[in-house]
Amino acid sequence: MKLLKISVIALALASATSAYATSIAITNATVHTVTEQGTLTNATVVIDNGLITAINPEQLTADQTIDAMGKILTPGLIGSMNQLGLVEVSAVSRTRDGSEKKADITFDASAAFNPQSSAIAYSRKGGITTNVVTPRGGDSMFKGQAFVADLSGDLDSIVENQTAVIVDLGSKSKGSRAFELQKLRHKFADAQKVLDKAKAKVEEKSDETKATDKKDKPAKELKRDEKVINALLAGEKPLVAYADRSTDLLALLALKKEFGLDLVIAGAGDGIRVAKQLAESNTPVIIGAINNLPTFDALHQSLDSAAALIDAGVNVVFSVSGDMHNLYQLRFDAGIAVANGVTKEHALAAITANVADAFNINAGRIAVGKKADLVLWSADPFELSTKVEKMWIDGVQHKTTSRHDALRDRYTTKSAMPRAYTK
Repeated sequence: MKLLKISVIALALASATSAYATSIAITNATVHTVTEQGTLTNATVVIDNGLITAINPEQLTADQTIDAMGKILTPGLIGSMNQLGLVEVSAVSRTRDGSEKKADITFDASAAFNPQSSAIAYSRKGGITTNVVTPRGGDSMFKGQAFVADLSGDLDSIVENQTAVIVDLGSKSKGSRAFELQKLRHKFADAQKVLDKAKAKVEEKSDETKATDKKDKPAKELKRDEKVINALLAGEKPLVAYADRSTDLLALLALKKEFGLDLVIAGAGDGIRVAKQLAESNTPVIIGAINNLPTFDALHQSLDSAAALIDAGVNVVFSVSGDMHNLYQLRFDAGIAVANGVTKEHALAAITANVADAFNINAGRIAVGKKADLVLWSADPFELSTKVEKMWIDGVQHKTTSRHDALRDRYTTKSAMPRAYTK
């Protein structure tokens, strides 16, 4: 009896392992790789253990084969610059965890991330498989650190935390933008001075002296904020700076050059005025594709801005503005950019590969070795009537049903429950 019980357990474990390791071949697909390979027709993509393992292999070996019937397969879309999973209902304060008045550069909101938020399932319906979640911080110009999460809904769906530092510059309701820019530069300059001094001290000593000198004091333990600044100076994580006015953008580019920062600019409302400098410095910009209302800092933004920046050679990322529920419409915003001069290839890159490059995410392209985050569409993903037919996150297929679907079914299906609340 005991032997039988052990055998049953072993069989169950073997079945679970086998299910996890199931390889999948998606055949006969129109594959938008977002790589130099471009678009492949009647193509085959093989995924295994969460990764893309082959494209058009000579010999096909897979546990499961899915015929795409010529439909479009793209990388999973990547959202950014929102509070998905940190805010459930914006008007209800107890569901908001994306900001804190006392927050500073060390603020990491990932501990409050709710992978089972109803907004996550809703965003999957828009083809979103990964998202860069950014806190709003508090009174400090440093709003905290972003983190990357997949939209699987699993409890372990945070891919990487503390992946980028968010700073808010530009116009102020109180005070001067000059003070904030000066303060930011001084912070980097002071930290760089300490690093240079420590480096020079080490270089002055020989290995033998370092080993025998007992008078040397132990290295001073750095504060948490100092460690973050040093990571920025070392290029270990990007600095994402909100700014719109062209002079602010040039000031940020000067900081990037002086301190070797991995800089990403968010907003860039007047970016078209300095598009050449942005392109030459290889600085990505995150913009709202449908932002076309002028402000004092962005008098020149229009629906043509995205096309103008891309034509100038700038790596453009599209994000949606407003409530995190708007993330669902990321592809529609990209479609509006297409209607205003952006090619479909560039529009797709702006919501996949370019986001991955800006935040060092191993996704956003259909290439061997990339994460198997894929979406099979019913038709052109930029069309309103198109739907997600199948979705894979880390090689695992996920449904796109959401609370919205449950509510629709609840009130369109006959049941013993009342149709709705009435007076």
